[in-house]
Amino acid sequence: MEFKERLISLRESTGLSQYEVAEKLGIKRPRYNAWEQGISKPRTDMVNKIATFFDVNPNYLLGFDSEIPDWATPKDTRDFKIMLEEDGPVMFDGIPISNENREKIKRVMEAMFWDAKEKNKSTYGRKKKNNDE
Repeated sequence: MEFKERLISLRESTGLSQYEVAEKLGIKRPRYNAWEQGISKPRTDMVNKIATFFDVNPNYLLGFDSEIPDWATPKDTRDFKIMLEEDGPVMFDGIPISNENREKIKRVMEAMFWDAKEKNKSTYGRKKKNNDE
């Protein structure tokens, strides 16, 4: 689910109009509408404000459904987002898989990504410390 879809879903779940949400966020409705239409995306400070308003984690709005590890840096998070945004076809035996199965594969890839990142950080972090001594 993309940012715009999450935003629409959150707004509709509260029963508020675009005008009402925009007013609560202190912006004009056309700006808010552009986010829901996917024409533009808000800056980081506004993503945080939207997350606070809807009582969700900013990572949820940005497409990270699961919990990001505490040790992950902003660069790690960007790397992961880039990996997930690659939009090539996913196939099994030459046949494209369904969107539902693609999402399952993404969740598995996510777990593998964070495990590999953590292992790399502990391995290379340890070597760097030893070299510093």
